[in-house]
Amino acid sequence: MIWDILYILLGIIIGIIIGFLIAKKMFKKQLKENPPINEEMIKTLMRGMGRNPSQKQVNQLMKQMNRFQ
Repeated sequence: MIWDILYILLGIIIGIIIGFLIAKKMFKKQLKENPPINEEMIKTLMRGMGRNPSQKQVNQLMKQMNRFQ
């Protein structure tokens, strides 16, 4: 009886760990396929603030954004 409970708990713990790892891998894959922000969005945002961005500024901002992912 005690062994049955331990097997069930062990199965639940292993299931949670495997589920977490699968969800983490899928989330990273989705972020790579559909990045939350791209260069065109940055350019539009900067133009909306009244600035005409150079490609160097856009590249710097993209590097900063990619560091946080």
